[in-house]
Amino acid sequence: MPEHPKNPLESAGPSVVLVEPQLGENIGTAARAMANFGLTDLRIVNPREGWPNDKAVAASSRAPVIETARVFATVEEAVADFGYLLATTARSREVAKQVLGPRAAAAAMRGRIAAGTRVGVLFGRERSGLTNEEVALADAILTLPVDPAFSSLNIAQAVIVVAYEWRQAGFAEEAASVPFTGEVAPPAAKEDLVRMFEHLEGALDRAGFFRPPEKRGHMVLALRAMLQRAGLSEQEVRTLRGMIAALDRRPTRPHVLADGTVTTVRTPDDEGGA
Repeated sequence: MPEHPKNPLESAGPSVVLVEPQLGENIGTAARAMANFGLTDLRIVNPREGWPNDKAVAASSRAPVIETARVFATVEEAVADFGYLLATTARSREVAKQVLGPRAAAAAMRGRIAAGTRVGVLFGRERSGLTNEEVALADAILTLPVDPAFSSLNIAQAVIVVAYEWRQAGFAEEAASVPFTGEVAPPAAKEDLVRMFEHLEGALDRAGFFRPPEKRGHMVLALRAMLQRAGLSEQEVRTLRGMIAALDRRPTRPHVLADGTVTTVRTPDDEGGA
């Protein structure tokens, strides 16, 4: 049987992020599933059994993905360079997010990667999945159409479904439906978004916004979800941080006025930024 023509997007697939996997075997079988469908970037957050892991290597069936896997201490570090992030979960969450099935998610990822955006998919812990705070980092939720009466999936099973739909979406007969083909401003990386969130939350703390204090956690999640849905670009994040700094009456960096004096007072001519 002749090989299917090589799709130019296959070498630039989404990254797979495994959050605190418990067993090395699960990491290995997830790596094998990725290799089956051409995904190459595996990121692991705080694996319980440590890294490197012989069980993971054995279970991967020598998939090259396992040799290049990277380990991170936190989810925030693992997703810092993504411009678009999906969180896989079968449960409803406190934070309102767009919900995509695997086929729609694959099309969304294809379009964004074609536009030059780095994309990732979060997969949660075997027993407890992802926390609300981790889901809040994502742009959308990816849910698989499993039976609600038995919705639990092994990590490798979830990875292989997403990887299959990714590859399937690249075939010629589906290429015409890929969205986001026009020019778009570069989206802000997750690292920059998290810094903006922390900047805004600090300013709101100082202003006494979070009342009563025991509701702060829920209010922070709601704010982050609202801003995440906006799909902010790099420039928009810089502008918002400049606005936050101005409203917070934070001094600017020292600069020279027209009369030669040096000041840190914010003036109407100061550009947005932080």
